Amino acid sequence: MMRQGDCRLLRITLVLAVMASGFVGFESRAQSDNWTRLTILEENDGLFFNSDKHYTQGFRISALHPVTAPGVVNGAFDLLGGVAPIFAPGGTRQGAMFVGQSIFTPKNTQIKPPDPRDRPYAGWAYVGASLLQETDSRMLENFELNFGLVGPGALGKTVQNDFHQFILTPESKGWSSQLQTEFGAVLSYERKWRLPLAGGSGFGVDIVPQVGVTAGNIFTHGDAGALVRVGKGLGADYGPARVRPALSGTDYFDERGLDGGGAFYFFAGAQGRAVARNIFLDGNSYRTGRSVPKRNFVGDLQAGFSASWSKSLRLDVSVVLRSPEFRGQRTADDICTAALTFVW
Repeated sequence: MMRQGDCRLLRITLVLAVMASGFVGFESRAQSDNWTRLTILEENDGLFFNSDKHYTQGFRISALHPVTAPGVVNGAFDLLGGVAPIFAPGGTRQGAMFVGQSIFTPKNTQIKPPDPRDRPYAGWAYVGASLLQETDSRMLENFELNFGLVGPGALGKTVQNDFHQFILTPESKGWSSQLQTEFGAVLSYERKWRLPLAGGSGFGVDIVPQVGVTAGNIFTHGDAGALVRVGKGLGADYGPARVRPALSGTDYFDERGLDGGGAFYFFAGAQGRAVARNIFLDGNSYRTGRSVPKRNFVGDLQAGFSASWSKSLRLDVSVVLRSPEFRGQRTADDICTAALTFVW
């Protein structure tokens, strides 16, 4: 059963998400380009493999809009560009709103209390926004802010155990030991470059290097990585979107980069992160509770494919191998991802 306080916090989070999406949607409809691209993204260690541990579930819904006329969102680009060497005038601008939830558990979910040497139970429910600008069809900047809630109000226990009941698998028994309630905020900036290696607009090979920094009481890290892609329509994006922290191509999309209205490519990439804080390993910021000694350097390897049948329909599928994130973790984690994007 959900407590009254948990229900209230969930309602507040959902209302903020709806208000934010509606605001940006209203502004975009006032512009000449009034499309919205919705992406439904699911990450789960059990999608392709029989696994249920550590980062076990991530769900994210995002809405991408063009930013082509004066307004609050365009003003935010100009304000940031006036105080930092980012978002130079003349680029193609888009804005995205998103809402999501991530769930973390130990490997053995059938013991209570859980193993203190394994990852703590935790849920993270959040909303956020991204400012995306492409310059010269070769460089993409992403400034992102998200905020939300860790703890019982994030409904990790409810979502996981209700789903386990639905598919007739055992419930996780250690949720009474999850991280305590804490509001969180995460600010990120990253820059990507799209560099052709071979071929042309019809069929080619490119590499997308990336560097970024993230700061907040949920995550604090620096990251660098690259994605290699082989296929057609590579100019439409910078790779598939992912739930952060990860090597993400973001929600950015430009239909002018499609080949004959479509795109199809295979990709493989890697990202390394120097981690200063991860609340899901370090534990709550201001309260005592469960934690494990994190590793300060974490790496991801990923591979998959992306297919766009038109500017209005896209499917991304990938598998990720993540190096151990805490001391005592014996094996790497596998994460399976699938995303469906359509125009609304």
